Amino acid sequence: MTGGHMPAARPLRVLFICTRNAARSQMAEAVLGRKGRERYIAASAGSHPAAAVHPLALRVLADHGLEWRGRPKGFDAVETEAWDFVITLCDRAREVCPALPGNPVYAHWGIPDPAETEGSEERRRLAFDEALGYISRRIDLMLALPHAKMARAALEHRMREIGVERLESPDAVHG
Repeated sequence: MTGGHMPAARPLRVLFICTRNAARSQMAEAVLGRKGRERYIAASAGSHPAAAVHPLALRVLADHGLEWRGRPKGFDAVETEAWDFVITLCDRAREVCPALPGNPVYAHWGIPDPAETEGSEERRRLAFDEALGYISRRIDLMLALPHAKMARAALEHRMREIGVERLESPDAVHG
């Protein structure tokens, strides 16, 4: 992104970052891939990527008709690509997020890690459902912004506000 406004003629590139790149970032990538269709290109990466995506993340995505394929990626897989937005989804990733090409708008949308939830399978599953709901709602708010008409400073401010807005109990993912 250059100048004061987002480009309107090409898809906007969005990178979601979590420490392990094993649940929340893949969920965000899948949701934006569905909801943003040709307007956005979504990807994800992590500072310390896991060996595989968490099975409950994949199950929750599938239950909502969303798909994610591949393996968790590290920063090295995305650090040479130009991004319009870089969104961190956990506090640890926010602290180590590198400067990336493209002069992206950075925002932090902290969401509790559902993989850290303990207890029954039902309780753990609910944590992944809630995380997906929060991600989906925040992406809806992002998609509603008139990117091409907003000055960069206003867009950056609004993207950061999305991450601190109090979201009530998340609804089901709509696509």
